[in-house]
Formats: sequence, C-alpha cells, structure tokens
Amino acid sequence: MQNFSPQRGPSDPSDPPGPAGTSGRPGPLARPGPSEAVARIPGALVFVLVVVAVHAVGTALGGWVVLDENYSKQEHGQDLILPMDMAWFVALFCWGLAALQAACVALSGRRRPWTRAVLAACLALVACSTLIGFLGSLLSGAPSLPVLLVFGIDAAALWVLLGGTAHRWFSVRGPAPTTPRG
Repeated sequence: MQNFSPQRGPSDPSDPPGPAGTSGRPGPLARPGPSEAVARIPGALVFVLVVVAVHAVGTALGGWVVLDENYSKQEHGQDLILPMDMAWFVALFCWGLAALQAACVALSGRRRPWTRAVLAACLALVACSTLIGFLGSLLSGAPSLPVLLVFGIDAAALWVLLGGTAHRWFSVRGPAPTTPRG
C-alpha cells in the first residue's frame, strides 16, 4: 500500500515509512531545502528581459498599427502607406518577431545558450532599427531625442546580454525537473 501525504505527494512503497506514515524522501511538492536553493536571475539580466518584453509588446502593436492605418487610408480613398500585401508581410514579420521575443523571455529561466543567442539577435535588430530611426530624424532636421534614448537603452541591454553575466547565466543548465516515482 502506498503512503500519501498532501504536502509531499505519494511515496514509493519500498521506502520505509517516516513520521505520520510518510516516507523520509521529499515528494514533488516539498519545499526545497537550503542545499536545493533556486537560482535567481541577476538584476542586469532582469533589465534585459524587461527591455525585450517591452519591445515585444511594441513590435506586436506596431504590426497591428501598420495594417490598421493602411485599411483606414483605403477606406478614405487616400494613398496607402504600403501596398496591402507588403503591409501584411510587415505585420506578420512583426508578430513573429514579437512571439519569438516573448518565448525567449519566458524560456530564459531554463538557461539555454540558444536563448541568449536569439535574444542578442532580436536586440541587435531592434537597436539597429532605432539607430536608423534616429539617423532618419536627424537627416530630416528634427532630431528625436526619445528615439536616441531608446537606442541607448537597447545598446546597454545588448552590452549586458553579450557580457560575462549573461554568458555565465545561460551557460549553466537549470535544475532538472523532478518527477514523482510511481
């Protein structure tokens, strides 16, 4: 007969019973002890993940705005921003990039090196686009300081992501998931 504890889950029948009919082995719902401490993401990487998450939301909204503006101009008989098929391509690209960024942010706790590489590529793409946006505003005679500020934040986040802290974090595998023996 299997022993069961609501806090620890079912135990293996071959384990000797512990206090109150439970085995001495912690189950899947037991809290980790001091030797099993959960690794925390360094603060600099939290900054990077927040920047990437904000860019993911902005990129997704940007794809929607391109389509919305094109349809609005079409309804009013004005010239389109882009041909409709190109607008859909831009929107789908934006939504795909936003989904990729959100997935990398969600998976960053698993500490896989490919996550760092994808995050770096996405941040490099975003940083280049903000730099081009600033240079475009500079050439038009109305330099946009907010775009320059966003570029500085992107460059700092990319610098952190390519640095030693991120390398150490993403090079180490996270703890293996525990499954109950049945």
